[in-house]
Amino acid sequence: MESAEVPVEVGPGSVRPGGRTARVRAAVLLAAGDLLAEHGFDRLDLADVARRADVGRTTVYRRWGTAAALVADLLADMAEQSLPRTETGSFDADLRANADLVCRTLADPRQGALFKAVLAAATTDPAAAEALHRFYEVRVAEWAPCVRQAADRGEIPAGTDADEVIRAVSAPLYYRLLTTPEALDDAAAERAAKAAAAAARAGVFA
Repeated sequence: MESAEVPVEVGPGSVRPGGRTARVRAAVLLAAGDLLAEHGFDRLDLADVARRADVGRTTVYRRWGTAAALVADLLADMAEQSLPRTETGSFDADLRANADLVCRTLADPRQGALFKAVLAAATTDPAAAEALHRFYEVRVAEWAPCVRQAADRGEIPAGTDADEVIRAVSAPLYYRLLTTPEALDDAAAERAAKAAAAAARAGVFA
């Protein structure tokens, strides 16, 4: 999950060409996401991806080579396809829109399972970890301007670290996803946004 301000560079398979090549890439990434959500990174096999996508195995091995490279391209595609930030003109409302978007994504059965698999992959595979870092650089860069705009309006202290505020919105939602069976709902989104906004106003991120 925009017009990203930070470029994503993930190596093999990362270029988005047109025509048949684009259709093949889309089919392979969809299949990879489905298999990640269903079975996790440890069981992601390029041959299985090729079968699910109805694409030749040689094509998949030649373009991506490894499961980690495929995950990296999947994350790049997710960053490209994710929704742009909401601009409400209010700091609190902007942070709540961010929290709502994160909540909806993680609460979705497929997307939630997919993110769990990618996070697990990042703990053991350096290439997957680097791809995940770049994905979140894109996401944070997309939303950080709402914090700088709030500082310009005098809603929060000048010099507030915009990236840290955006991370503070998402952090409790990911923590809840990974450490509890509790559902991610509107109340969770509201608490996350309010806590980050209150901390920013108090100068915690200045």
